[in-house]
Amino acid sequence: MASMVRSSMSLAALSNQALVSGTRTSNPSSVSLSIKGRNFPSITLQPRGRRFQFRCAAKPETVQKVCDIVKKQLALSEDSTVTGESKFSALGADSLDTVEIVMGLEEEFGITVEEDSAQSIATVQDAAEMIDKLLESKA
Repeated sequence: MASMVRSSMSLAALSNQALVSGTRTSNPSSVSLSIKGRNFPSITLQPRGRRFQFRCAAKPETVQKVCDIVKKQLALSEDSTVTGESKFSALGADSLDTVEIVMGLEEEFGITVEEDSAQSIATVQDAAEMIDKLLESKA
């Protein structure tokens, strides 16, 4: 079964062929997929003019852990709002703070982040997605 936020689409397997319902979709913001009871990560669709960019959403618990680590590393108050969309620069992080955040993430999750990957991290969501990918490839 597949579902889309703000619209609906369903898929059903039928003798090794996929049957797609005749539902029209417009402006979906995310897609989730479940096959035989196994859930797969949601895909977030981001409009780019007439195109969409597909992003795999990180697990909510990963995003929350990253938010907590960012708050700790930047010495933000507990009532500060840090979300997946929060940019490190908007939270007041300079390049040294970002390096310390990445080191904290490596320690917390038991991963090693390559330097070029670390430089591409701009938001909490970016960090969480990278962590989930690294953990998945490690398993």
